[in-house]
Amino acid sequence: MTAPQFSTALGNDHAVLLLHGLSSSPAELRFLARVLAEEGFATHTPELRGYSAGTGHVPMEQWISAAVAEFDALAARYRHVSVCGLSMGATMAAAVAQQRPTARALLLLSITLSYDGWAIPWYRFLLDYVYYTPLRSRYRYREHEPYGLRNEALRSKIARVMQRDGISEVGPASIAMPALHEASRLANFIRKNLKSISTDCLIIHAIDDETSSPHNARYVVANVGASFLRTWLDDSYHMITSDNEREVVARECALFLRESAAASASCNNPTPVVSRALARRLRQLAAVARKT
Repeated sequence: MTAPQFSTALGNDHAVLLLHGLSSSPAELRFLARVLAEEGFATHTPELRGYSAGTGHVPMEQWISAAVAEFDALAARYRHVSVCGLSMGATMAAAVAQQRPTARALLLLSITLSYDGWAIPWYRFLLDYVYYTPLRSRYRYREHEPYGLRNEALRSKIARVMQRDGISEVGPASIAMPALHEASRLANFIRKNLKSISTDCLIIHAIDDETSSPHNARYVVANVGASFLRTWLDDSYHMITSDNEREVVARECALFLRESAAASASCNNPTPVVSRALARRLRQLAAVARKT
């Protein structure tokens, strides 16, 4: 099991709680955590009982409680605490922001409210019914190509690691039925509560996400009560913190966190945070779309 990762930078006042994907480990966010630490942010990537790999199974309410407790521990030490999550971890991050509106910023990377990407098997919808059968304790959803990665060289490496260890830096080789069921419950909870989230919100999603389609990000955009900016990546799949554009993701996260904190310090009623770098990227993508 991967140990929780924690880093501090001397003199900083802004911590970021990083939440990995379902039944996975902090390794998914190692690169992002390192870049944020280099940019002067304290980062904490915990393992959560019943949610992280190898920690058993508990109801999703306990997942949220554990994540909120991690947030509160950081809030006792730092002036600003932001929440960032990947995949189902992004859905969890939204739950933390919903319960802790003092969160400075909310970063949603490949948010997953529905497993509806192009690589998801057609029978995925049946799994909600399987949970209520004796198969509940035996069935495991097995990950397969492309493992959330557009980068073929990294994909081949991950396939070998998963076969050998059962888990890799992009997640587990399989996910148990109880975890999938609780993840579905968590997603339903967030759908109902998005409008109550007013934290500065950054949404980053791959156009070709094979696990959670861009409809997930668009749903958040249409329903969240926060100021937000979204960007689309065009050379990645679901695991955007490990794939071809991981440097872009890390850089834009750091920029958004910095600008959110600066906006909060500038006045009592800060204007919506808009990352100049992300706005520039959107203009570039729009220009490419017009030419094609």
